[in-house]
Amino acid sequence: MKITAKMLRDKGACEDQVKVFEKEWPKGAVVTLKNCHRAMELGLDFNWAAEHLLPSPARAEHDKARAAAWAEYEKATAPAWAEHEKATLSARAENLKARAPAWAEHKKATAPARAEHDKARAAAWAEYDKATAPAWAEYDKAIATARAEYKKARAAAFFEAAKPTGGDHES
Repeated sequence: MKITAKMLRDKGACEDQVKVFEKEWPKGAVVTLKNCHRAMELGLDFNWAAEHLLPSPARAEHDKARAAAWAEYEKATAPAWAEHEKATLSARAENLKARAPAWAEHKKATAPARAEHDKARAAAWAEYDKATAPAWAEYDKAIATARAEYKKARAAAFFEAAKPTGGDHES
């Protein structure tokens, strides 16, 4: 598979990612292990690429391999993370203790403004709800039949998908 900047743009890739790709491979790039390693070094988004560029069966294989690699990564990094947590626990506790008086003072100082804000916001929402209530009522009335049909179709679809393969299900 060859990937080009045009292909990435056509598929909706973020422009900053396309620019990184285009700078490295102005004429596009064939997917090789070397190019994949380089793309990873450049910080290109492989999750996006897998989702938007790989066909469904290949994407499923990619996801399976990625999950296995992530599990290995977590297994390999778990001891270091546990040590990190252990080493920083007391520092975090001291940090919270040191900040507590300042946080309490901040809350005390901002409480009146917060109360005014909440009061003004509540009044504004009440006015909004009052102004939009007739429109919501009309909307609900207009879509009631379609909503009911959708719910019936959704229930039927779930039933069909969950149907046992043998003769032991009820209609």
